[in-house]
Amino acid sequence: MPRTCRSRTAPSTPWSRPSGFRTVGRHVPPAAGLRSPALRGTRERIEDLLRSHDSAIEARLRHFAFRYRSAEHWLDVFRSYYGPILEAFAALDSAAQAALAGDLLTLVHRHDRSGDATMVVPGEYLEVVIARR
Repeated sequence: MPRTCRSRTAPSTPWSRPSGFRTVGRHVPPAAGLRSPALRGTRERIEDLLRSHDSAIEARLRHFAFRYRSAEHWLDVFRSYYGPILEAFAALDSAAQAALAGDLLTLVHRHDRSGDATMVVPGEYLEVVIARR
């Protein structure tokens, strides 16, 4: 990242709740030797990656709400476009895909605060701004 950034960048991990990664991990184990993607949302991991570079690192915890027409709509969007979910479904046969979909919908319904048929799930992410000195 330091070679490609001329000034400031703010990477973030939008789906940082460990329970989401754990849910997927129960169906598709992580590749051997790879660190959890949830670590990208920690200041410690960012500093590990960039400590040797001459950069100033600012990190702030940010809150937002996932808002979708329904839990099923959220699943359709994430299943189609969000890399970790898309890849998990691609690695499974149809029966296992149905089981993963059911577990993800259960997780979403557990955190849903909408009170109606729509979906509003609180989320958080670590906003990281890295400035080369």
